[in-house]
Amino acid sequence: MTIEIREVTTKKELKQFIQFGIDLFKGNPYYCPPLVFDEINTFDTTKNPAHEICDHIIYMAYKDGKIVGRIVGIINYKANERWENKRLRFGWIDFIDNLAVSQALLEAVQAWGKTHGMTEMNGPVGFTDFDHQGLLIEGFEYNSPMASLYNYPYYEKHLEAFGLQKEIDWIEYRLTIADEAPPRMQRLAQIVMEKSKLKIHSIKSIKELKKYYPNNEYLDVIDQAYQKLYNYQPLTEKQKTYYSNMYFPLLNFDFITIVINEMNEIVGVGLGMPDISDALRKCKGRLFPFGWFHILKALKAKKNMMYFDMLLMAVRPDYQNKGINAIFFYNTSKYFKQYGVKYAETTSILETNNKSQANFDEYEKIQHKRRRAYLKPIA
Repeated sequence: MTIEIREVTTKKELKQFIQFGIDLFKGNPYYCPPLVFDEINTFDTTKNPAHEICDHIIYMAYKDGKIVGRIVGIINYKANERWENKRLRFGWIDFIDNLAVSQALLEAVQAWGKTHGMTEMNGPVGFTDFDHQGLLIEGFEYNSPMASLYNYPYYEKHLEAFGLQKEIDWIEYRLTIADEAPPRMQRLAQIVMEKSKLKIHSIKSIKELKKYYPNNEYLDVIDQAYQKLYNYQPLTEKQKTYYSNMYFPLLNFDFITIVINEMNEIVGVGLGMPDISDALRKCKGRLFPFGWFHILKALKAKKNMMYFDMLLMAVRPDYQNKGINAIFFYNTSKYFKQYGVKYAETTSILETNNKSQANFDEYEKIQHKRRRAYLKPIA
């Protein structure tokens, strides 16, 4: 039977698209399902402001009437303008281990991109850097936190069979956490704060955050810091509000570090959260009927946290290379012992970003994962 590719056009089909991405990994102990409502909102053109600067198309593959694969094609016009290219992105790609399925999905997206004048194909990536990006090629035997990603080892050969070649890799570390921050890190943090006249602005609730920074100034710093990162698209004001409202109310503010200068300007932001992958597995990504309980319990844990996810560290460009990252570790480490954290997982770091990798030199660590972005000319 031939592979049939169909465009996803209804809400029912979108739910099937999301569910396939979960069901494909049923029984896999390392896969972490996404929040289903979060995935639906991502593709809702009335909710996700990325759609104001992007076009996209969603396909599913069928064999004998059964869903066997999925993919999304994306054109981010703002990113293409920023990097002066004509890139077709692809993401949310999952499929059974059948070469005919993966090739049909990739061909469909490539054909769509070609009709829109795109000259190269890039992925797996999302609408923006705040979506999952990359294909896991090392570290299949480790847990995949919500901020990370997971796929089967066979995906790599399927993408290469289509002619996609490596453009860049990201790496991830697992840190072993001691009872206190490394002594050198503590000293450096104190020296940097004194020398640059910096301090930590302790915020304890979303209400306080909105009071002091009503215009999402913390996201301005993240946006400025990330300008040179791979494929980065400068955030629109609506995107800043969207991400602020989506993520910050969920965070434990003990693990948000905001560094300000003597003029009370934000110069650095560090974010982290407890690993909630076990909770998401229990509820299979659904809040109802009881998923909200497991997720809230994990998010609000006060002890025996064990695993922690380092989400991001961002420093305003004019304050970079001054050791401010040490302040993030110094502040966060104060809570690791209190919460019982034993291991911390970094998010992805570009393999070429030696400065970011050096942030973890003071810790006992293993480089346990690698993910890859691919590129292919569109003929």
